[in-house]
Amino acid sequence: MGNRMSVYRLSAYSRALKKFRELGYVKIFSKNIANTSGVTEFQVRKDFSLYGITGNKRGGYIVEDLISKIDSIFGKNKIEKVILIGCGSLGSALLKYRGFEKEGMQVAAGFDEDSSKQIKINNIVVYPMSHLQEFIRVNMISAAVLAVPGIVAQEISSLLIKYGILGILNFAPVNLTISENSNVSIINVNVATELENLLYHVNSNKSKIGTNSLPGS
Repeated sequence: MGNRMSVYRLSAYSRALKKFRELGYVKIFSKNIANTSGVTEFQVRKDFSLYGITGNKRGGYIVEDLISKIDSIFGKNKIEKVILIGCGSLGSALLKYRGFEKEGMQVAAGFDEDSSKQIKINNIVVYPMSHLQEFIRVNMISAAVLAVPGIVAQEISSLLIKYGILGILNFAPVNLTISENSNVSIINVNVATELENLLYHVNSNKSKIGTNSLPGS
């Protein structure tokens, strides 16, 4: 089983391969994948070996076969139903996002405490939180996206885990914590932190090139 970083790299390889397929490539080499993904050939081969993907050093990989194998590793050979908790500005935008199905996921429902948000968004029904446990049970939901205020994120994530959720993509501005022996995976996506990170690098780059060199200066 791979660690989180190898999973991220595998995802990058998948995106690169789909670009190569669009360009008409039938066969590909680890060097091509490495150059596109920003890693070494050795890292590509090591990651593939970790997930049981084999190829011919001289003949390379068949692009379509490789895409199929990686999709299978990610479980994209079947649609995974997910739910979204918190349907404010960010949550509503996520409900309208069409990339979920492309990645093998279907948003089955949204949930929010605010009755004014309990409507249909992009043909997805937003239910009150009181329906959460039953919906998860009946529809055998294993994954959830969290887009709630930070102050309630930990409490709601604990509820989700109690109701049987095994994976949470967390957009709340806090890092969720779980017990070490838990079988639940949490991925924290802190937009505020990433914006600060971006701002730092932008200002760092400005200082390197000099403000007077910027367009319009």
